[in-house]
Amino acid sequence: MALDIDQLMTDMTTAATQVLGSDVTTLRGFSDRQMKAIAQQAAFIEAGIISGQITDETKEFFLDSLENMVLSFVQTLRGLLTATIEKVWNTIVLVIWKAIATVAGITLPTPSHA
Repeated sequence: MALDIDQLMTDMTTAATQVLGSDVTTLRGFSDRQMKAIAQQAAFIEAGIISGQITDETKEFFLDSLENMVLSFVQTLRGLLTATIEKVWNTIVLVIWKAIATVAGITLPTPSHA
């Protein structure tokens, strides 16, 4: 039985979405490419184990490499999400500052993070 890459991608996206509490597919270009690469690598490892090209001596190496791919994806995703949160924060603060300035008839300095 061969690994269903599309289903694996769907399952990984669903799991990530549940953990993050939001849909990682909002970063579709990045997440789709990465999820597909991870799923393909898993399929290559599966095929290598079944064919015997990946032996008991080398299996751990390949599985560790797969774990590192996933870790790299998650760390990059975390960075992208952090940048998005920063943009949302900046936008909200600027809207608040503009509202205060308009109502109070004053000029407020731009917040330091904006």
